[in-house]
Amino acid sequence: MRKFIGTIVSNKMQKTVVVRVDFLKMHSKYRKQYKVSNRYKAHDEGVGYQIGDVVAIKETRPLSRTKRWSVIELIKRSATGENVSEISEIAEAK
Repeated sequence: MRKFIGTIVSNKMQKTVVVRVDFLKMHSKYRKQYKVSNRYKAHDEGVGYQIGDVVAIKETRPLSRTKRWSVIELIKRSATGENVSEISEIAEAK
């Protein structure tokens, strides 16, 4: 069973989030490392993850045509969600 850690890039679907996982690969001839990313659709049982959250996902049985991953834990909450509420409070105070 494979497990990855990635960042949520979309949460617009019901019970599904799109997670971007970044990898470092090495060029076979020039031996330079470069970044590659894959996007996985993962099952979210209504926990309410937000864009920018860092989560761990694991491989599961096929849940739909494109969904074969499930979110198992929240690693780090997105800072943008907290900043949005602070900005709106500052705007209301003015």
